[in-house]
Amino acid sequence: MADSCLGPPLCKLPSFSFRSLSPPRSLPMASSRSSIHHFHSSSTPNPNPNPNTPSLLVFSGGTAFNGVVEELKMLTTRVAHVLPVSDDGGSTAEIVRVLGGPAVGDIRSRCLRLSDQSTSEALAVRRLLGHRLPIDAQEAKSEWYDIVEGEHSLWNGVSKPYRETIRAFLAYFQNQILRRSNESFCFSNGSIGNFFFAGARIFFQSLDAAIFLFSRVSDIPTESLVLPVISTNDRLTLGCELWDGTIIRGQNEISHPTNGSTEPINKVSSSTPALPSRIKRVFYMSSEGSNLLHEVFPIVNPTVLDQLRSVDCIVYAMGSLFTSICPSLVLLGIGEIISSRSCPKVLLLNGTHDRETSGFSASCFVTAITDALNRTYGDPHNCLKSHPSRYVNTIVVPKDGLIPVDIEQLAGQGIFRVITVDSIHEPRVGVIFDPKSLIQALGDLLSECTSTNAAGI
Repeated sequence: MADSCLGPPLCKLPSFSFRSLSPPRSLPMASSRSSIHHFHSSSTPNPNPNPNTPSLLVFSGGTAFNGVVEELKMLTTRVAHVLPVSDDGGSTAEIVRVLGGPAVGDIRSRCLRLSDQSTSEALAVRRLLGHRLPIDAQEAKSEWYDIVEGEHSLWNGVSKPYRETIRAFLAYFQNQILRRSNESFCFSNGSIGNFFFAGARIFFQSLDAAIFLFSRVSDIPTESLVLPVISTNDRLTLGCELWDGTIIRGQNEISHPTNGSTEPINKVSSSTPALPSRIKRVFYMSSEGSNLLHEVFPIVNPTVLDQLRSVDCIVYAMGSLFTSICPSLVLLGIGEIISSRSCPKVLLLNGTHDRETSGFSASCFVTAITDALNRTYGDPHNCLKSHPSRYVNTIVVPKDGLIPVDIEQLAGQGIFRVITVDSIHEPRVGVIFDPKSLIQALGDLLSECTSTNAAGI
């Protein structure tokens, strides 16, 4: 088994009135930003909080894997959740449109799932940061004012220190919106957690510091890491190239195209038109780019690489294959490290097809992951040629799933371990994993690997 790897007190900010339209005077921008960076770097989690529990790194998006996060806590809290920051749908798109920066919706979603629920105040903070405003724009704006002024019932049960901290960054977010006088911000279906995240990121000029603050406010275990695959303050745009040569710009346009509204995205596969051709690859584009000449190559978050070198198990979670998983795999350094590891590398196969994977079998998923990690269709000077079995050695399948498990083709890829676990039929999305059965299977797999390593096999 690999070497194990994976708070300070909450920083208190004074409250201030939204109507003042200015940040708190007691927080000089330069000194506060530098102090939080020092605070963050000096408070690295204990690298070995509990050596008897396994450590995992999970590549996922912000929705599908959320359903098993609570059950995963029963197995281990030593988990590095690696998430993309290229989402451009819903209220996240409105924040990026007006204020720029990376998308934080998936990160906020995972942080909320990991947050403490053991006390009434923890639940109150979770309700507040998980709240969404109404769809109607005027109702949403009115409710937002009540929240940022501290007059909304959502503040009930939130103590003064937490209230002052959260309100300060919500008000700072509002201040930043008002400074963009040439842009009209739409609060429709807005996430309070996203607004808090955006306010903290802009104030500290650091996505890592914003995640750190959110993690402390929501009391996430220090050994549970929520990691953006790219640590940046810049806007990131995802693009994809289809096999017929078509280029599609924007994560939402690839996966769940809408008319540009901030209404909740309908992720039912039958509700979106089919792609004209299968996806060949995903890549990053400049903010104004529209074709392959505008491809950019962002640098992976070094903490992700550190975690990949040391965790006991690497998991490719279920979800949108090309827009949730592959954006984290195509970055330089990811494939190099994964191919060098001898730990379990587990693909959690989706239970149903979606717009991105129509007609796929299990081996097609493996091929897509392999091509992304090898960067097969990217810069020819930076591509790898590792065999699929260097990236995936175990597939976990939900019982009665609709994606064919082509055993012979998988064997040809060097993958011989296929584990079937119980499933649930969810009316809206179809066949999904039963969380208890899935986590039990992961636990059994890790125990088996530990026993094998201990026996020197």
